[in-house]
Amino acid sequence: MKPLIFRSASRTDRIIRLCGVCVAVLCLSSAARAADGRLIPLHEALAAAWNNDPVRRELATNAGSADARAAAARSWFAGGPVLTASYYDDRAGGTNLGYITWQGGVSVPLWLPGQSTATERVAAADAKSALARVDVERMAVAIRVLEQSAAVILDERRLSAGHAIVRSLEHIDALTARARGHGEVADIELQAVNAQLANARGEIALAEEARSGDVTSLTTLLGIPGLPDLMAADPHWLDRIPPGETRMIEERDPRVQAAHRAVAAAQEQMRLARASFMPNPEVGLEAIDEGQYGSPWATQVGVNIRVPLPSDVTSTPMISAARDRLAAASRTETEARRAVHTELAQVMARLTGAREALIQAQAGASQTMRRADAMEHSWTLGETSLIEALRARTEAWHSLLAFNQAEVSWHSAIVRMGISTGTLP
Repeated sequence: MKPLIFRSASRTDRIIRLCGVCVAVLCLSSAARAADGRLIPLHEALAAAWNNDPVRRELATNAGSADARAAAARSWFAGGPVLTASYYDDRAGGTNLGYITWQGGVSVPLWLPGQSTATERVAAADAKSALARVDVERMAVAIRVLEQSAAVILDERRLSAGHAIVRSLEHIDALTARARGHGEVADIELQAVNAQLANARGEIALAEEARSGDVTSLTTLLGIPGLPDLMAADPHWLDRIPPGETRMIEERDPRVQAAHRAVAAAQEQMRLARASFMPNPEVGLEAIDEGQYGSPWATQVGVNIRVPLPSDVTSTPMISAARDRLAAASRTETEARRAVHTELAQVMARLTGAREALIQAQAGASQTMRRADAMEHSWTLGETSLIEALRARTEAWHSLLAFNQAEVSWHSAIVRMGISTGTLP
């Protein structure tokens, strides 16, 4: 892949900033509708969504639990003490000659060689893996905020375009109705205007429905009302991306880092499984107090050692599970690296395509709006048929929608590149 090098193209920027009169009016209308709610700076919106994310709390709990396991692994013993107690007498057999025995003991499990250190290192690796997943989730939240915000902005633009075309068609409808009263147009032309007007109003209704659902989803995601200001994304943000090979950017990607941490944790788990080749031995103290018929009481104190012998029945499943975990983690890391490499290439291509699409869409929208105005004026002079004027206005409407979609896609592509490269301001 080629190095990531972005340079500000003054000519391109000037073209992007140029808009026709009608396009500017449409954008101002959309901005006014968006301003009805609170316009949130992008970094504040991302922080709000992160604070509202339930997965964040789960990952924080996972990291805390792993730290607690690491602290517990620094204990002197492999487990808690084991207490034993026994009582015997001869009354159960019916003799009742006074044979009584009390027996009790306490023992503790011992670490196998290297097992304590391996256990602590597994817990520490799990904690680092949980922290890496936090960065992955933060990135996922940012992408969701971007996509949902872009959907709301597009809904706003679609509504503005719909209202603009309705106003234009209502004007044509009024002129047509007046001309019909004078017998200058046929009923079929008036029906064509009414049909187009009904279609435009139907598009507004659909846009209102989509906007309502998208705004609700965005508010749920952020936890606060408002619209993130995606349109503030500036092409100069791309200057923050360090030039050079994409390999460095891919290595810093949270998903690659998390997958690598998972492999490291799996490797530590394999070391722990090999160190746990047998059940933990136990050592302890025991005391026996027994009384016999015709003899004084006798008390004995001794040391108890319990050493279970190694067995494939216990060690093989543990090692196999650790080996399977390592294999799965290695596969996931490979897949993550490939996915990040492919995604970064797609994001770069999307950025380039969105910039060119915006230039072309702006030119197309400006030209079709001028043509629609000219055709409508020509129709009022009786030089053009009403059907042609309606067709021109409809084409202008679609061009406006395409322009707005291209503009939102361009700013979204800038933000998406910042998220992928970790260079959002």
